[in-house]
Amino acid sequence: MSVNSKYHPLALYNLISCLAWLFLLYNVVFVYRRVSQPEFYMKTKDITTLIQCGSIIEVFNAVFGIVRAPIFTTAAQVASRLVLVIGIFQLVPETPAAQEIPYVTLLFAWSLTEVVRYLFYYCNLVNKQNGPPRLLIFLRYNLFWVLYPLGVISELLIINSSTAHAADRYGVLYKFILYFIMLTYIPMFPTLYLHVMSQRSKVMKTLKMRNQKSS
Repeated sequence: MSVNSKYHPLALYNLISCLAWLFLLYNVVFVYRRVSQPEFYMKTKDITTLIQCGSIIEVFNAVFGIVRAPIFTTAAQVASRLVLVIGIFQLVPETPAAQEIPYVTLLFAWSLTEVVRYLFYYCNLVNKQNGPPRLLIFLRYNLFWVLYPLGVISELLIINSSTAHAADRYGVLYKFILYFIMLTYIPMFPTLYLHVMSQRSKVMKTLKMRNQKSS
């Protein structure tokens, strides 16, 4: 897809998304130190839900071919997060782990990942000739080593912590649905992780060749 202007809707979407997640990252780094938990969770869970729901647009972009992204991978990543922000933060807000450190580590992993990802996409769209800065490329394809496992562990701790309260609120069926969702992480995590590793290998090889040519 050809994008000739920084004001193109897709470029604007990525820029706005980057700024939105940057706001959440700011909250993790600076606001959390002032208010601590559980106040931090209560102050940020609604805006986190709103910002994360915006990523549904990415599934439609993949389905309709607006961006070249695997539909299954995109849908799986978005769905796993919606389980947290809607299924727990909104429907089971009293979840204990959400009011403790796992929520903070979750928000840190999500927000830093998304700031880098959306900024990478934005730079790639508005600067087709040169692409994103090399540092941004490096961060995009290396931060996942730590942030992806950190996010997944935080997600599982929060989901597991919510099951008893979910059963009290909505019945035992909701509890078993959450258990089933946790089981889906068993095939999904290695699949998505290996997918990113494969992408990283190709990009790092290309970046190395660019560095050799410019040196």
